[in-house]
Amino acid sequence: MPRRPQTPCKYPGCPRLVPYGRKYCDEHEQQCQGERKNVVLRGYGRAWQKARKFFLKRHPWCVRCKENGQLVPATVVDHIKPHRGDPDLFWDEKNWQPLCKSCHDHKTMTEDRDIEYKY
Repeated sequence: MPRRPQTPCKYPGCPRLVPYGRKYCDEHEQQCQGERKNVVLRGYGRAWQKARKFFLKRHPWCVRCKENGQLVPATVVDHIKPHRGDPDLFWDEKNWQPLCKSCHDHKTMTEDRDIEYKY
């Protein structure tokens, strides 16, 4: 059975080929591993999940869809102003808004397009 072709290393400017299924060559694997902390280290642990669930019970509808006259269930608690690791801004409920996944993805893609997250 033939093997799958090697793919280029995903590190910008690196011309090395890596086996199918890997993203980086050996040199860049170490550099790129763990660039973004896991969800718990970024603040989205058990306490956040509990607060999120409670917030969505009190605010069940997507605010953006509601502005357009549609009632779509909210599934995401969005930070209106990105918290960038600031715990006060992260936990400030005045900075939260309920959104459906579609609206949240659109907001993130358009408003935060050029921002690199490294909490």
